[in-house]
Amino acid sequence: MRVQTKSKKVNKAWLHQHVTDPYVRLAHKEGYRARAAYKLKEIDERLKLLRPGQTVVDLGSVPGAWSQYVRHRLAPEGAAVGALDGQVFALDLLPMEPIEGVGFIQGDFREPEVLERLQQALQGRPVDVVLSDMAPNLSGVASADAARISDLVELAVDFAARHLKDEGTLVAKVFHGGGYEQLVGLFRQRFRSVKPLKPKASRDQSSETYLVGRGLR
Repeated sequence: MRVQTKSKKVNKAWLHQHVTDPYVRLAHKEGYRARAAYKLKEIDERLKLLRPGQTVVDLGSVPGAWSQYVRHRLAPEGAAVGALDGQVFALDLLPMEPIEGVGFIQGDFREPEVLERLQQALQGRPVDVVLSDMAPNLSGVASADAARISDLVELAVDFAARHLKDEGTLVAKVFHGGGYEQLVGLFRQRFRSVKPLKPKASRDQSSETYLVGRGLR
């Protein structure tokens, strides 16, 4: 008799959820590389973050759905190709398929030389919006994972504090659990306005939340 293991059941359930997910279908229809585009879209539409003429940095950009959305927002009439009114710089540890008008740097954001490459690409331009969808590989050990998550968020906050315009915005992915309240406190130390948001496109079972900090202190 063939016995279905728990892992196979979980994988089958995840696959069914994925293929029937309305955001997955919408992403396929509208040409986005991942459903994550609609998380940023909702945050943007609620808070009016992105507009033509801005300089935007996308940290943890792979597969590129957030950079695609930013590119649409900065382009005349939302064009996917052609003229771009603004600058978009993306960074990730993994390779990313090119997006027209988006400057990409592959490397580990935690390494000083990679950060230096990003700073050189900016050429001294003050940044309007920093987006961080970075997340570490989770080990399942709560204390270790919380420390890894906090480290990435703290790096994003530090980068934003150094490069954002005074009225600029940081959007960073965080997770409820150990260290969450400390990260909220860090945002409140650095930004005049702090708002947590969980977009509808973020799955209900996920503990992810996005912190939006606006206006540097």
